[in-house]
Amino acid sequence: MTYYKIECGSPKRLLTLEEVAAVLGISPRTIYNGTGRKAKNPFPIKPRRVGRLLRFDIRDVESYIESLKDAA
Repeated sequence: MTYYKIECGSPKRLLTLEEVAAVLGISPRTIYNGTGRKAKNPFPIKPRRVGRLLRFDIRDVESYIESLKDAA
């Protein structure tokens, strides 16, 4: 399993589904199931659609991680 380090000065702003899954430590399928239009349990990070591809803004992922830290 590859772990990704999120850096503020990262030149890559949009992350793939697999990269977000690795950062959050969950299955890519869990994220994919929550991003559908009629998902029963929607994923808390809104994806950007680039054609058919799902991309996640690195700032949205960082703010979600921070919100989890604040809640704990």
